[in-house]
Amino acid sequence: MSERDTVLLSGNEAVALGAYEAGVKVAAAYPGTPSTEILENLASYPGVYCEWSSNEKVALDGAIGAAYAGRRALAAMKHVGLNVAADSLFYAVYTGLGGGGLVVAVADDPGMHSSQNEQDSRQYARFARVPMLEPSDSAEARQYVKVAFELSERFDTPVLLRLTTRTSHSRSPVAVASAPAGVAGRGRPAVADPLPVPDPHARSAAAALAELAADPGKYVMVPGNARLRHPIVEERMAAVADWAETSGLCRTEPGDLKVGVVTAGVAYHYAREILPSASFLKLGMVWPLPRRAIADFASRVARVLVVEELDPFLEEALRLMGIEVEGKRYFPLVGELDPAAVRRGMAAAGLVAPAPSPCPPPTLPARPPVLCPGCGHRPIFYALRRLGTVVFGDIGCYTLGALPPLAALHTCGCMGGGLGNLQGALKALEFDASDVQAEDGTFRGRPVAVLGDSTFFHAGLPALANLAYNQGGGLVVILDNHTTAMTGHQDHPGTGRTLMAKTAPALDPEAIARALGVEQVATVDAYDLDAFLRTAREFLASRRPAVIVARRPCALKTRRRQRAPLVVAEACNGCGICLRLGCPPLLRDGEKVRVDPDLCTGCGVCVAVCPRRALTTEGGEG
Repeated sequence: MSERDTVLLSGNEAVALGAYEAGVKVAAAYPGTPSTEILENLASYPGVYCEWSSNEKVALDGAIGAAYAGRRALAAMKHVGLNVAADSLFYAVYTGLGGGGLVVAVADDPGMHSSQNEQDSRQYARFARVPMLEPSDSAEARQYVKVAFELSERFDTPVLLRLTTRTSHSRSPVAVASAPAGVAGRGRPAVADPLPVPDPHARSAAAALAELAADPGKYVMVPGNARLRHPIVEERMAAVADWAETSGLCRTEPGDLKVGVVTAGVAYHYAREILPSASFLKLGMVWPLPRRAIADFASRVARVLVVEELDPFLEEALRLMGIEVEGKRYFPLVGELDPAAVRRGMAAAGLVAPAPSPCPPPTLPARPPVLCPGCGHRPIFYALRRLGTVVFGDIGCYTLGALPPLAALHTCGCMGGGLGNLQGALKALEFDASDVQAEDGTFRGRPVAVLGDSTFFHAGLPALANLAYNQGGGLVVILDNHTTAMTGHQDHPGTGRTLMAKTAPALDPEAIARALGVEQVATVDAYDLDAFLRTAREFLASRRPAVIVARRPCALKTRRRQRAPLVVAEACNGCGICLRLGCPPLLRDGEKVRVDPDLCTGCGVCVAVCPRRALTTEGGEG
């Protein structure tokens, strides 16, 4: 290889590379698309401790502790994860970091490709009084991580690095040095810069902590100390704003003075592509804003247009500066921007000709998401539908239990939210005399909460403790597939393995539930419908707090056929009861049902639901 090479990296890979080059020593995250790959890649570099934390707040607290100890640290999360970590972010802004740099990489998801809401994390930068950088491509993602650490240490503050789905997952060229022997390895780009830069603080972590202990007025946020720290935070942000004016993160690109475009992030590339002749002000720091540079740019152009994803964050800030500006009048407030959306906005603003009407796309059959063949969540939702109960849900693969034909999950809000919903609903039902067992043996008045094993460790523990303490009398079903499946099979405290590939204690949800005060706890095989229904009815009838751990490894993680594929016997009368499972291998074939042998894992759940025993195995174990 040459001394310098160009490789294609995703934004997440570039963040990991930049953090390694910046000398990060500790990194923590909870997996969440589109941010997951940052830690997965960073963990493959030498000399960096990385962990999957139980949730985003724990991850950020850990990174803050490493910074307190004088070392550079990084926390990574998706936008809704920053909600979980917000309390920690706010206190760290007040305390500062004592010498170690701290960068919080947060990945927004415009268009909600894998999220329950759209959220513009730039609002947190303004709310928390913390600087935020926003790269537009992978090369800037790598560069901005390093700038963010320097900024953090210079001004004694956490720094937010905002990514979006497109910058996180798109690949673009990054110039890197050839990898020295032994550096290239699993999960990391083929090339990387040499070993991290020397730690700028020539002191031990113990010495840094000793300095921290000697300054309680800075680090102990009781009201009296916090009141004294708030003015320091405001003065710091003013100083950062002055620094931003000459930092080089604000770039003016001269062009036609009839229109000036103010933009940041990936929206810059879209706007540049659609209106290449315009003057541009590209902002690498989106908070605090370089007000003098913006005012100077605006004074030189006849018309100012802001192109940004999600909230009119920059647009409103420029208006507060007294600048006449246009933006969301032409560009969508919701959803992800792309060149076509930017062109439509530019056309509406009279700056480009409308695009010709595209040819209608070919009509393709709908392909909604579905639980995988052999998934252990499917029989549980089928059973809950048979119980006829309202099911409070959560975030994960099992959210697909809301889709027909299962249609057995009725709410989904945030991590751990279903357990709190259950407690409130049960307390409301105490005022309702209709809360009785139905004649057909179902429990239509007794709702249930479901959540996955990773979510249980993330946000379910305090919610379950609350349920037990306040005697909610509800049934909680923990769908334990022994992984964080939805984001790509990351480990968690129940798997017995860490991100650094070390063996760890595997925490048992059943034992934890008992320790939290739940007396009725049982573990069942998720494939055993009869056992689950029997246990659920028993626990619901008791009206005391109860937990069922429905355990079955993720079908994708095991990656092998469990048994020989099923076949349909002549006894099939086409009743379609098995089709209510929504299992992809089960298909309607005229008046009967057939099984696709290439998809069937042989789990046998359909055998249990078929009243005519028309589904059988051939060939024994696969």
